[in-house]
Amino acid sequence: MDFRRFAFALLLLLSFATSSLSERLIRMSTEDRGASVYSGVPRSRKNNDLLCESWKFSVETNDAGVWYTIPEKCVKFVNEYMNGERYRLDSEVIADFALEYAKTVNITGDGKDAWIFDVDETLLSNLPWYAAHGFGSEVFDEDSFNEWVDLSQAPALPASLRFYTELQELGFKIFLLTGRAESQRESSDKNLQYSGFTNYERLILRSTSDVGKTATLYKSEKRQQLIDEGYRIHGSSGDQWSDLLGFAIGTRSFKLPNPMYYIS
Repeated sequence: MDFRRFAFALLLLLSFATSSLSERLIRMSTEDRGASVYSGVPRSRKNNDLLCESWKFSVETNDAGVWYTIPEKCVKFVNEYMNGERYRLDSEVIADFALEYAKTVNITGDGKDAWIFDVDETLLSNLPWYAAHGFGSEVFDEDSFNEWVDLSQAPALPASLRFYTELQELGFKIFLLTGRAESQRESSDKNLQYSGFTNYERLILRSTSDVGKTATLYKSEKRQQLIDEGYRIHGSSGDQWSDLLGFAIGTRSFKLPNPMYYIS
């Protein structure tokens, strides 16, 4: 009887030791994988990048809710993302998925098959302006941004330009629905044309009657007007959830990445 008790106790001890060793090996393996990704990077930087990556994920999935500026500790992260290969690849993948869907749409030929694009950070990139204003870490300066818009110098987003062109070749009617003011029509049209976004059906901007409306309401109302005109909105592309949510939405919506700012 004493021997059986001893054997049972020894078995428990060995089981605990094996479990403890396994946990240590898993932990070490995980740390090794992290070290291979962040080779030569200080631990504080690794933790900060992981935190900012998680923050960006919550923004893109709309879990972060309303926010006004990016975390100060994430300025470097957003800078490197927006100016790096990752942002370009993310945009390319989204364009590819959108095109894959667009090719399944039955274009009737009656001129009523529509696709809607937002403008800022969807077709045109305002990264030069945001780079000079902390990549979204500073409170938005509307006057300064409007001066930038008036220059008509925002470059095209390459993936969006490719997708835009391919949609036109498929036979879609393209509408541009932006939160820019009607007073910026000339500079916006000039910028779009120079950047390669030509032959769109209509450029829709905020009129005086739209002032004070949230982006979600304003864009929903404009989409409804298009539907009332007989257009079928097969797809929408935008960098903000407010470009895509609300009512009179497209059959499919595609959100482009943007960790620099939030518009409700």
